[in-house]
Order: sequence, then C-alpha cells, then structure tokens
Amino acid sequence: MAGFDWFWRAMGGSSARKNQKRGKEIVAHASEVRRQLKSLSDDDLRGQLQTSDMGTKLAVLAEAAQRTLGLDPFDCQVKAVLHLLDGDVIQMATGEGKTLVGAMAAVGFVAEGKKVHILTVNDYLARRDSAWMSPLVDFFGLSVGAIYEGLDANQRRQEYLKDIVYGPVNEIGFDVLRDRQVTSRTDQVHTAVDVALVDEADSVLVDEALVPLVLAGSIPGEAPTGHITDIVRDLRENMHYVIDDDRRNVFLTDAGADYVAAALGLDSLYDGDQAAHILVHVNLALHAKALLIRDIHYLVRDGKIQLIDSSRGRIAELQRWPDGLQAAVEVKEGLSVSEGGKILDTITIQALMGRYATLCGMTGTAVEATDQLRQFYDLGVAVIERHKPLTRFDEADRIYATAEDKNRALVAEIRRIHDTGQPVLVGTHDVAESEALAAALSDLDVNVLNAKNDDEEARIIAEAGDVGRITVSTQMAGRGTDIRLGGADESRYQQVVERGGLAVIGTGRHKTARLDNQLRGRAGRQGDPGLSLFFVSLHDDMVVSGGSGEHITAHPDAEGRIDQKRVDDFIAHCQRVTEGQLLEIHAQTWKYNKLLTDQRAIIDERRARLLDTDQAWKELQERAPERAAEVKDRPKIAETAREIMLFHLDEEWSEHLSIMDEVRESIHLRAVAKETPLDEFHRIAVREFKDLAQRAVDKAVETFQEVTIDPQGVAQLADQGRARPSATWTYMVSDNPLASGGNSVMSGIGNIFR
Repeated sequence: MAGFDWFWRAMGGSSARKNQKRGKEIVAHASEVRRQLKSLSDDDLRGQLQTSDMGTKLAVLAEAAQRTLGLDPFDCQVKAVLHLLDGDVIQMATGEGKTLVGAMAAVGFVAEGKKVHILTVNDYLARRDSAWMSPLVDFFGLSVGAIYEGLDANQRRQEYLKDIVYGPVNEIGFDVLRDRQVTSRTDQVHTAVDVALVDEADSVLVDEALVPLVLAGSIPGEAPTGHITDIVRDLRENMHYVIDDDRRNVFLTDAGADYVAAALGLDSLYDGDQAAHILVHVNLALHAKALLIRDIHYLVRDGKIQLIDSSRGRIAELQRWPDGLQAAVEVKEGLSVSEGGKILDTITIQALMGRYATLCGMTGTAVEATDQLRQFYDLGVAVIERHKPLTRFDEADRIYATAEDKNRALVAEIRRIHDTGQPVLVGTHDVAESEALAAALSDLDVNVLNAKNDDEEARIIAEAGDVGRITVSTQMAGRGTDIRLGGADESRYQQVVERGGLAVIGTGRHKTARLDNQLRGRAGRQGDPGLSLFFVSLHDDMVVSGGSGEHITAHPDAEGRIDQKRVDDFIAHCQRVTEGQLLEIHAQTWKYNKLLTDQRAIIDERRARLLDTDQAWKELQERAPERAAEVKDRPKIAETAREIMLFHLDEEWSEHLSIMDEVRESIHLRAVAKETPLDEFHRIAVREFKDLAQRAVDKAVETFQEVTIDPQGVAQLADQGRARPSATWTYMVSDNPLASGGNSVMSGIGNIFR
C-alpha cells in the first residue's frame, strides 16, 4: 500500500485520481464513437476532427491511423494522446507505440490552430518518424517536415513552414541562435510555433537540460602552454592536488601550488599581474589530467578529441568542452589545438523549451523525473498502463564486496545464461568497461556497441534479441528502436520466448533509478518474457559517491557476495543521495543560467524593434544629425542603419557572454574567499549588463560617423573591421550534470553549496 500511496503522491494526489477518472471516461466515449465513425467516408471522417468534443476528436484520430497506417491504436495509446493534448509528460513502456501517439497528438494540436515541433534526440529518428507518420498527417490535408543536419537555410525555411516539424532538439536550437544574428527578417528560418512535443522527454528535459548550444565565430584558440601541461603532468594526487569524493572537482594543495609556481619561475600562483591568467590555465591542465579520462569521457579518433555522451554512451556529435578545457585535453594528448571560437550567442536546452507556449512529452521513464519536471517546467506526469501485463522478472541486485568479486560473478552469469541460448544485453557505464568485459568474453561471439562503433547501432540492436546473442552496450544505446525477440524479422521469436526472452544485465547501478529503469525497460516489450538483473559492488562510483562519509559493515560469503537486507537498503540510500545531489546541481546551475536567459530576453526585444521598425535610423539621426543629413537620401540608408546598430548590439552581447564565462570559471575562488558565489555572479552580471545597450548605441553612432557609405547607402563595414565573422559554426558544450566523473565542467558550481 505504501508503494501505491507513493505513486499517487508522485502523480499529484487527489487531482491525479480525478484526471485518471476523466481520462477513462473520455477514452471509453472515444471507443464508442469510433464504432460509429467506421461507416463514414474519408471526407466525412476528416470533417469530424474539428469537433469540440474531445472523445470524438480522439476517435477520429484513431480511425484515421488505422486507415492510413494500418495501426489500430489501443485504448492505452488513445489515453496517452489525451494526456499529451492536456500538456502532460506521459510515461509509456518501451514498445507501446509512442511514435504513433506523438503523431496523433500533433495532428490534434494542429486541429486547435497550433503549429507543432516534435523534438527528437537525433537526425535518424526525425527523418524516420516524419516519413513513417506522413500518411496520417496527409490524410487531414496537413503538412509534415523534418529538420536535420545538412539542410541549407532555404530548405530549413521551407520545412519550418509546415504544420508539424520533426527535428533534433539541438538542430532546432541552433536555428534559433542563427536567427538571432540576422539583419533582415527575410533571412530568418524559424516561424512562430506553439507546441513542443518532446520525445525521450527525460533525456531532453532533464539529462541535457543545461547543455548550452553555442554559435561561434572564428578566432584563434588559446590553450595552456605545453610547458604548463608538462609541469602539471608531473603532479601527484594527494600530494600536489586532491579530488573530491564524487570526482567532480580537483584542487591544488599548497604544496602543489608552490611546486607549479617554482617550476614557472614565479613567487606565487596567486599574486602578480599575470597570476589570474596563469592560474586559469594551470587549473584547466589539471582538470584535463585528473578528471577527464580517455575512453571514458572522450576518444581520440583521426587526430581529434571526440566527447562521449555519458547518458547515451556514444559519441556526442558536435559537442566540445569550453574552448580552454578542449584545448587543454588536446595538448594533454599531443594533438594540434583546434581553432577556438568567439561565442556569438548561446542558449541552454532548458531555456529553449521556455520559448514554447505549450510543452509536453513522452518517455519510458518519467515518474522518477517527476520532481525535476515539476520544478523546472511546471509539468505533470501521467503514467499510461501497458497494453499487455508485464511478465519480465526483475531479480534483486547481486551485491559484492569488491569490484573484482562483482566482475568475476558478472562474467560467470553471462556465460551461464548464454549457454541456455537466451539472448543477453549487458549495459555498461563507459567505453573502457564495455571493452574490458568484451575481452573477458573473447572466446564467445560478443557484439560491442559503444562510442567507438555507434555507426553500427541499428544493425547491432536489431539483432540483440536473437537466440544466443550477447550484446555489450554502453548506457542507453538504441533508444527509439525496439529489440525484437528472435531477431529483426522475429523469425526465431518462439525459441527466444521458450528461453525466457531477453536478459538485461547492468554492470552497476546508475546515479539515478531512472537510468536503471531505462536499461531494464529494454526487456519485457509488449508482454514478452524477460529478465533484468544488476550487479553492484561497494566500490562502485555511485556507492562511493552516495555513501561518502558513511560506513557499512558487511559479511560477504566465500565468493564475495553480500546477502544482507541492510546492505540492500544502504545501496538504495546511496542512490537517493546521488539523485539529490544531481537535483541540487541542476537547481543551482539553472540559477546561474536564468539571469543570462532573462538578459537575453531584453536583448531579443531590442533586436526585434531594430529589425521590424526604422528605430535604428531614427536613433542615428538624433545622435548624429550632421552625418544623417549628409546620407539621408541614399536608398539603402535605413538598412545600413539597422545593420550598424545590430552589429554593435550583437557584439556587446557576445562580449558580455565572454566576460560572464570567465567569471563563472573563476567563481570558485570567490567561494574560497567566503563570498556567496551565486550572489557574486549575479552582482557582476547585473553590473556588466547595465550599460550594454547604451554602449552598443554609442559605438554604433561612432561607426556611423566614421564609416564610408556609398551612393546607395551601403556602409563599408569590413574596411573598419566591423563585419560579422565570415565563418560560424555550432556546437554543444559538455555541461551535463548527469555526466559521470569529470565530464561535467559546470558541476562544480552545484558542489559549492553542499
């Protein structure tokens, strides 16, 4: 009963009961109406969509799905559509048909006069789902498109005009950033949109919420010198530097600071005109050495650093660390330092979501993210029951005293299961672990799916449910793709069922139960049999981090296994602690980001006035009347005034971001000085922003007075070094508080407050 009470509290208590009752009544009504609709012609059926009765609308959508796609929605799918239209995040188990649900809901929103973005986690899903669902959308005379990497501006502009647009969240965000640089509305690709329907909502809205999307312009990169890197390479842990318990932060000791200062020929790292600059580079080199580990946090491929997305266990396309840290790792690995970039603009995924009037989503694991979804988005969670009962067996954790004991038992269990012919999917935490496990099973045919071969993902996942398969995967490979028993064609389905279905084994608990459940959910699709089992040791990162400062007395057997309830409870406690840590990090980091988001909104308002009116020309006439009188009859002078004003506004905003980035990188020093870092950050941000708009106007007036303006009224801005960057690019900064170890540069901010 306690578990039932917890469920209702998570869902919002008595209001959730009322919503559940309302949902059942509407779905039952829709089922009745649908029987009547079956006799209607296609034209008559389409005409029923505009009804104000929700049950009828759902019935029309369900009947249209059957006619166009051959998919007959279950009542649970119809209920899911209802909750999406109500603005909830729905939790649906793997294989329950979220793709169809999303498309039906999108059509329902459009019927209400709204434009919809369906946000996916990658290009493949955006293109697949838009094509797959297009017959349903076309049936109602609506248009559907997809945004993905490789489309040019004109192609993107055409896609965004469509009623329903599928696209990866990062691509949508990059287009927002590029639109913020245009000097004419005709160059903008985005159009007004009302609804964001987020696929894999927990991944996008929680795991990646604070990932900054960045638009940069070319400038030379700056890195710690090779000399600093060589000095730092010789530092020894616990003598020259210490790492905190959850391995998110590294600090020089007094002995370390003295050692580095002496090696650099300085009296101190903390005094002198260049001290702050040098200390930043020393800290970057130390972070690269101590916290960023090859084959766990990044790969080196083709002479380049490639980051690993820790929440998915694959290459994080387009991601890089902030320029200084990126360069520090490149120097550490002996690579050429890549070109840096002047940040022109940036937006977090969480701030991007704030641009939509209506936000909803779907995922297999939403309940565990209820607090984050409510706190940061004011979203409720609706759990959609399965179409068929779950028959998967979730075995109790097998807990061991040491990592060595755990790994021996893990390998033995995989071999035992494999001998029966039951397919096994093993979820590991990083590339290094996946490869070590595969090596331990080298005498067997093992498919390894990690960041080094993620281009083979579709093929490997498609066959992971076949008889005798062993698939070793990092994290949540293959989200969005079902693992079908018996192989991709299910030709040996019955053989796998007879062997117990897919067995999912975790090599350790994650820092949140939600990530555990994502892995567990790969088995037991659509009522199929299956098994889930996690191996845990008292030396696992999650246990060490969550149990920091606590001691547990355990009595392992001869094989190192511990079978004591209080140890089980301790493991659960450790996970709750790490979940709390992550929520606090998210809350604190959002407070740093929110002020800049609010300031960006002020810049957006100013930009809109300059873009959509003659405000720029009016201001320049007022501030520089003599120059204005000289050029006022030139046909393009109003456009030139707008271009000059926008250039300086954007330039000042870029400089503001650069200043605040430097402040944030050094904010921990203010914590050492007993100042409150967040308050100090806000004080500086407000002070620096206060005169930004006026500085932009003053510089625009100066440029207007000095620049050469031709007879058409076009200013030769390039001659004065006032041209926009000739090359820009987009990337994502690795800034994920769910990242393990040192993969989160920003995570240190949250730790200050613990």
